[in-house]
Amino acid sequence: MKIFDTLQRRKVEFVPIEEGKLTMYVCGPTVYNLIHIGNARPMIVFDTFRRYMEYKGYDVNYVSNFTDVDDKIIKAANEEGVSSEVISERYIAECKKDMSDLNVKPATTHPQATKEIDGMIRMIQTLIDKGHAYVAEDGTVYFAVETDPGYGKLSHKDMNAMMSGLRDLQVSGEEQKRNANDFVLWKPKKEGEPYWKSPWCDGRPGWHIECSVMSQKYLGDTIDIHAGGEDLIFPHHENEIAQSECATGKDFCHYWMHNGFLKIDGEKMSKSLGNFFTVRDITAQYDPMVVRLFMLSAQYRTPLNFSRELMEQNKASYERILNCTDKLKDLLKTASGDELSAEEQEQKAKVEEFIREFETAMEDDNNTANAETAVFEIVRLANSTAGEGSSKAYLEYVLGVIRTLCDGVLGVITDRKAEGLDAEIEDLINQRQAARKARDFKTADAIRDQLNAMGIILEDTKDGVKWKRA
Repeated sequence: MKIFDTLQRRKVEFVPIEEGKLTMYVCGPTVYNLIHIGNARPMIVFDTFRRYMEYKGYDVNYVSNFTDVDDKIIKAANEEGVSSEVISERYIAECKKDMSDLNVKPATTHPQATKEIDGMIRMIQTLIDKGHAYVAEDGTVYFAVETDPGYGKLSHKDMNAMMSGLRDLQVSGEEQKRNANDFVLWKPKKEGEPYWKSPWCDGRPGWHIECSVMSQKYLGDTIDIHAGGEDLIFPHHENEIAQSECATGKDFCHYWMHNGFLKIDGEKMSKSLGNFFTVRDITAQYDPMVVRLFMLSAQYRTPLNFSRELMEQNKASYERILNCTDKLKDLLKTASGDELSAEEQEQKAKVEEFIREFETAMEDDNNTANAETAVFEIVRLANSTAGEGSSKAYLEYVLGVIRTLCDGVLGVITDRKAEGLDAEIEDLINQRQAARKARDFKTADAIRDQLNAMGIILEDTKDGVKWKRA
């Protein structure tokens, strides 16, 4: 397995700390509203990486947090006249629903910042005791960046140049800082905000400290992989490294994975531009599996452009998968034969080649785009080779491979959702069947056209009428 490590800025061979095991931390959302489509990308791509590692036999301990104390959460709570906890618990539940819809597996642990305050206080005190943090007059605790000679190694920024340029810059409320780049570990309470008691003041933690503490608690001092969006490289992940390594004296993380940005029609997503979409907005128009297929259609580090045209293309691609698995399941109803024919053995060998291509793509830095290509080659082969004369063994083999690679690794569900017809459509189908039985083909064709206009496509088979939505 090759991973592009942000720290080393190159692809490197993944070697786990403990053979056969993987510890992985992925930064989760701040829960003040419904998650947006950009939040979904890291959730899906790193869930897929996890799935592949499990497919290869790894025991994966996967931790993804919820930031449930934050200025945006407090603002939303004040606007509604409720507590911050009400807001955060509501949107944790909504986030979990969206994740379930997108077939993102629950993390091994989903820690919440507000439930880990004691650990944060202990780590902050350790940093103070070791001379890496200081307490200002008002009780604010800052991390002293100049005490960490490795600061800036992840983002590859010239910290000395940055500090020199910012040294004389005064920002309102930050006059207590010894250095403009020092960051907050603990901040005093403000009126109307949630707070906790600490040795320094009643207040709440800064953003960066939470992930260091939760990673250490649930995964250990040193972990295999830390992941998130590329917008987190600096300052969030840079600060995590600094505070974690200064507190423990150990390497914080061996590999860093960061996904590229998601743009909307070539532009950055922004409410002011009117191109801001929640996951719920998109899944109201497209099957969540279409969204997932789209998110995996590009290698995770490359920028991804969201557009209706691309979504329609992925909708058609998903329909190809569903049609193929529908066909295989239908053929299995009457198939027999527990052994592959000589010709089927040859087809199986071709499928195995595509499986190898799939694995090669996934092991080349989680290249899901090429992995999808291999899956569609298997779908194409299945459509061209599976038929009435196929053995049960061959049909089960091909269907099993598609399900393993799609459902199991890519997380793209291959069973078509059961859809209920409303009374009007059901009545029209029954009328058409009656017309066909009476050999009134003009009426039957007219009803078919009417159903087509309603987005219902009929298919007459030897097993009866089948339907699907356009």
